[in-house]
Amino acid sequence: MIGFGQHTFNFMHNGLNREYIYYAPANLPVDAPLVFVAHGFTGSAQGIMSYCGMNTIADQNSFAVCYLQGTTDSWGDNFWNVGYNFHAGVTIDDVDFIVSLASYLQSTYQLSAINTFFTGMSNGGELSYLLACEGPNVFRAFAPVAGTIFPNGLTNNICSPIVPVSIFETHGRNDNVTLIEGDLFDQYWGPYLSIDTIINFWVAQNSLTNLVVDTFPNLNNNNKITISYKYSDPSTNNEVWLYTHKSGHNWGDDGDMVIEQEIWNFFSQMSFTAPSWDCVNNACIDPGTGTGMYLNLAACTSACVVSAIEEYATNRELLKVTDLLGREAKEIKNTLLFYIYNDGTVEQKIILE
Repeated sequence: MIGFGQHTFNFMHNGLNREYIYYAPANLPVDAPLVFVAHGFTGSAQGIMSYCGMNTIADQNSFAVCYLQGTTDSWGDNFWNVGYNFHAGVTIDDVDFIVSLASYLQSTYQLSAINTFFTGMSNGGELSYLLACEGPNVFRAFAPVAGTIFPNGLTNNICSPIVPVSIFETHGRNDNVTLIEGDLFDQYWGPYLSIDTIINFWVAQNSLTNLVVDTFPNLNNNNKITISYKYSDPSTNNEVWLYTHKSGHNWGDDGDMVIEQEIWNFFSQMSFTAPSWDCVNNACIDPGTGTGMYLNLAACTSACVVSAIEEYATNRELLKVTDLLGREAKEIKNTLLFYIYNDGTVEQKIILE
């Protein structure tokens, strides 16, 4: 177990030595949230860490951060394989790499397997959407910045999430790299969807019916007005947010808001807080107040030597069981599986021999 601070590591995946930077604040508690951050095209893990401000937010809110490093293409540019025209034929599987790395970090550093989140800038924002489409059971919510969806990067050109997930897109209305209106005829990057199309898709996926529109105060009088659109519904904890600002292709800090703080506010609001537990008469009970001795059921069960999983699961139903890649699976021994419930929670289990 490493201490707090910043560390650069390598992770072998499909024969490639992948790199990432792991940042842990001092006194990080067990079961702390984990936030992944992905750089843009030609960028780097070190580069986005230097400008995104997420370490400061992590220090203030006690979560770990993983800054991902893309692979290098034939032109020497760092990238994520999301479906660009000039990367046709590239077989790098970034989705499986990140899913595998998430599981490793959660296990190695005792981080939350439920409250794991993903954000990224530009190409990293597009990676956010790719993961939302093809690996959503690993992440609680996504916050792409200046991103879009490239249909050519999706399996069978279709986004088919296993479960609905929460999305928060931030986009410049004057972005001249990733046009907010999309471009289905782009010959360089390849065809990509408009932000309206993308947001409407995720709103429908989550069955959201309520919309609140608000405008941030123009604090520095630069006329780069930020407008927020927040979709929700009483039937679900999931939400879809869109912030548009009168700027270009950038991280989104226009003086009226701090985007990394807004991203964490979104992640924090989408977080799942499990009840705390007490051991009474050799059984685990949920006091319903969040003041139990044990932070999670597993710790309580271990102390009581009694399984109380039925009590925790009383008000939820199992929707499906999937493997690491999101494929429906039967219960197989010695294999990591994801149990997806109707309240949006996901449990990771390995059934031992």
